[in-house]
Parts: sequence; C-alpha cells; structure tokens
Amino acid sequence: MKMRHLLPILLLAASFTLQAQIQVEPESARRTTEALLDHLDRGEFAKAHAMFDATMQAAISESQLRQVWQSLGAADERSGSRIEAQGQGHISQTVLQRADSRWVATVNITADGKIAGLWVKPMLASQPAPAIPADASYSESETRIGDEATALPATLAMPKGKGPFPAVVLVHGSGAHDRDETIGPNRPFLDIARALAAEGIAVLRYDKRSKARPGDYAQGISIDSETTDDALMAVAHLRSLPGIDGERIFVLGHSQGGMMAPRIGLGDNKIAGLILFAAPARNLLDILVEQNERLLHMQGQDSTPAGIAHMQKLKSDIAAVRRGDTDARLIGLDSRYWQSVDAVDPLREAKASRQPLLILHGGHDIQVVDADWQAWRAAFDGDTRASLRHYPTLNHLGMQSPANAGLESYQTPGKVDAALLADTIRWIKSLP
Repeated sequence: MKMRHLLPILLLAASFTLQAQIQVEPESARRTTEALLDHLDRGEFAKAHAMFDATMQAAISESQLRQVWQSLGAADERSGSRIEAQGQGHISQTVLQRADSRWVATVNITADGKIAGLWVKPMLASQPAPAIPADASYSESETRIGDEATALPATLAMPKGKGPFPAVVLVHGSGAHDRDETIGPNRPFLDIARALAAEGIAVLRYDKRSKARPGDYAQGISIDSETTDDALMAVAHLRSLPGIDGERIFVLGHSQGGMMAPRIGLGDNKIAGLILFAAPARNLLDILVEQNERLLHMQGQDSTPAGIAHMQKLKSDIAAVRRGDTDARLIGLDSRYWQSVDAVDPLREAKASRQPLLILHGGHDIQVVDADWQAWRAAFDGDTRASLRHYPTLNHLGMQSPANAGLESYQTPGKVDAALLADTIRWIKSLP
C-alpha cells in the first residue's frame, strides 16, 4: 500500500474530537493551518507533531506523519485556506499541488488553537449531479431532518402523481459521507434514490452528521449517535410528510449502515422492511483487522516496516479497547466509541428484528467479503422473512468491478448495478 492511503485511515476519525472552549478567531485558525503546513512542507515533523492535541499525538507518531507526508511528493504550490466554523473550533481546507496531482488537506483546529484532525485526500474534479430529465416521473426537493438547531440537510426524491407512496431512508457506511454517499466520482445513493423514485418509491437521503455537523460530537460519539439516532429521526421525518405511506417506510443501509439497519428496525417496529446492502455480518473490529491486512497485501506492503508497524499498532489498540482501558484510542477515537461498536452483533440483532429483510452482497467486494455473505446465508437461508441476493461481479459500491480490484477502483466512474436496483424495487413493491 502506498503510504498516502494510510493518512485518511489514521487521521480521519480524529477530526471528531472538538474542544468546547472559547472560539478561536478565523484569522488565527488560518495562521495555525499555514504554520502546520509550512512545518510539514519543510520537513519539520517534530514541530508539526507538537501542534497536535493529545488525541492526535496518540493517533499518529511523528515517524508515521513523516512517512505519510513524504509519500505525497515534493511540495509545490498551495492555495489559500478556506476556513469554516465548526462548533467552537474551525475547519480549514487547503489545496496542495504535488507534481501532477492535487490534494485537499482538511485541518480541524480546536478552540484553543490545537490540531485535532488532519485528513488529506486526492482532489477530484467536482461534477454537479446530472439534472433530472424534464419528463422524469419524480422530482427532488431540499428538506432538513431533526431539531432545527442541529438539523441535517437532506434531499427528498418524490414520485409524481397521486400517493401515498412507499418510501425509503438511505443510511450511510462509515466515514463522513454526504447525502449521495460520494466516493470519488461515484454517487451510489444518488443512483439508488433516482432509480427508486422513477419507479414510484420516495427516497430520503441526508448528509451524515460527521460530514455536516462534526462539532455535535464534542462530548463524544457512539455507534448509535453516529448512525442509529439520525436514521430514526429521518424515518420519523419521512413519516410526517404528505404523500408518504407511513406504514410502508423502509430502511436501506449500506456497509456499516447495513450492519446497523437491524438495530434501526428494533428502534422503530413500524418500519416496514430492512435492506442490508454490503453489510458486515461479523464483529466490526475483527473485520477492521482483516481489511487492513488484505489491503496491505494487495498493494505489496504487508511485509514492509511501515505495513508491519501499522498492523502492530492497530492490533495493540484493539486489544486495549477490548481490555476496557479507559484511555485507549483506535484510529483517533476513544474506547467508548469502539466499545459501542464492539457490542454490535449484526446476526443477533437481525434475528431479533421483526421486519422482512433483503440482504444484498457483491462477490467482488473486498471490504465486506464472502465470509460475511456465508454468515448471512447460514443465518437466514430458508427463513421466509429474508430474501438474499448475490451478485458475483459487483464491488462494495454495488458496481461492476474486476476481481481483487483495490480501493483505487472506487475512482473509476460507475453506476449501481441495474439488476441490484431492480431486485430492490421488486422486493419493496412485493410487500404489503
């Protein structure tokens, strides 16, 4: 694995850690960002590391920071930083030019001027969502879910004509996703929403709280505050809208969202059905180890010093979480978050839920693999409540992909597979 892929893995989650103190001024945040990037570009990694707060210093060592930053290539031009307030702190975004590539460095500055998060990702040309055809059988409108003070921006795709219509809430995978679940040039939730709406099924998709309002996690985050709670609010919001059949509201969860879909169903027994798309069936911490080992091996870095050190730290941090160490950190988040993740048992919760289940899995998925598919099959084959669909050549995004394609394959433009969409539409319409 090129070390550039490790930076988001190591540092993205740390950006949740905001300090609730006196708000730092935007110009001060800008100077802090420029000082950090100056240190990094000049190779002054000890000085850069000293700017991190305690959480960040625990999440990544000075040596790891050096390896990751140097992997980006020689420093070139840097654009001025864009600063936005988040909670009591600020988020800055700066474009970095590195030879023939461009990167976006996102820096989370706390109220006391410390660095609480650093995330670097390739900069891709942003393309607007394609316009809805003039003769489309649905429309889209902006809405918000939750209490006004902390509401999340959302889009409702609504069929035209006389309702009431069945409806679906889309629940994201892990990470700070927007409402389209944008990954590189791909927007799987946009594909799903418009395909279903064109067939008479309303769809609500929303920006994840970790994307839209990370400052809301200043006092800590759990798997439920990250995923379950907002999904339940989205269901309640959808049920309140005119033209929606409140007795035929479904939840479609992707990846981690699919893993949590049964818990969402347990939280609202009026939900009509649960769709688990690329959903882990096994413990997420165990899968995290497998994913990192697999990706390092696929890119020939499993035996390198950096790869070995990465896996040793990951396993050590997981062991500390499971021992109950109160000061344990894993990928920048504290033990309370990971203990809430470790307590999720997807199969047990799916068994406990009472809703019909549609389980969708791609045979070329390198993140949620065949072992998970086999676990779902073993648990629900022959159960009339569950429908299982396997697509041999689809990846984690439900798109066509070669076997064993790495994460870089997500940068290839694609669309969610038509057969998967057709099966989902047919299943929703088949339920009373």
